[in-house]
Amino acid sequence: MANTKSALKMIRVAARRRARNQPVRSALKTYIGKARKQIAEGQLEVAQTLVLKAISALDRAAERGIIHPNQAARRKSRLVKQFNKAQSTT
Repeated sequence: MANTKSALKMIRVAARRRARNQPVRSALKTYIGKARKQIAEGQLEVAQTLVLKAISALDRAAERGIIHPNQAARRKSRLVKQFNKAQSTT
């Protein structure tokens, strides 16, 4: 348990931030998971729109500071790489 007033306040602040950020992080996982599922199933037309939605959501989350910009870039890169690979094999 924290000992100082400032440490106690930071615990409260962190809890508020965590509550605000958690739904966004969950939504990111959903967008990416849906896109990957469509890529795996070979539904590339649907997958393309889902990939764009996932990229947009990742950019928004990085801009708001919910995830690190490098994490957003890495996830986008891996998703697009997977999509391009599926596109080139068909």
